[in-house]
Amino acid sequence: QVQLVESGGGLVQPGGSLRLSCAASGSIFSINVMGWYRQAPGKQRELVATFTSGGSTNYADSVKGRFTISRDNAKNTAYLQMNSLKPEDTAVYYCYVNVRSASNSYSYNYWGQGTQVTVSS
Repeated sequence: QVQLVESGGGLVQPGGSLRLSCAASGSIFSINVMGWYRQAPGKQRELVATFTSGGSTNYADSVKGRFTISRDNAKNTAYLQMNSLKPEDTAVYYCYVNVRSASNSYSYNYWGQGTQVTVSS
């Protein structure tokens, strides 16, 4: 089993910044993919940014140039630096991880509980 602990959401004015963090713990042999998705009211959950074990990153077009994903491998933690925030960035942000279990050879998906980000004046 893997636990994800998210932090960093909140209320910010347009143009402001927030930093989200997500720490993974538990039965982890390796992290294959880790990142963030978001879901706004009445909309489907969508990818925001992810990174892979190989070091590649993937961003939604809507956040390119404004958001940056980074990681601390030693702490199994991912960070999402969000700059130049817009009202349309308002959503619940979910941490996602695909890990290879330390107890068997299988990989599993896990989701965090979500953290609210509200961009409003």
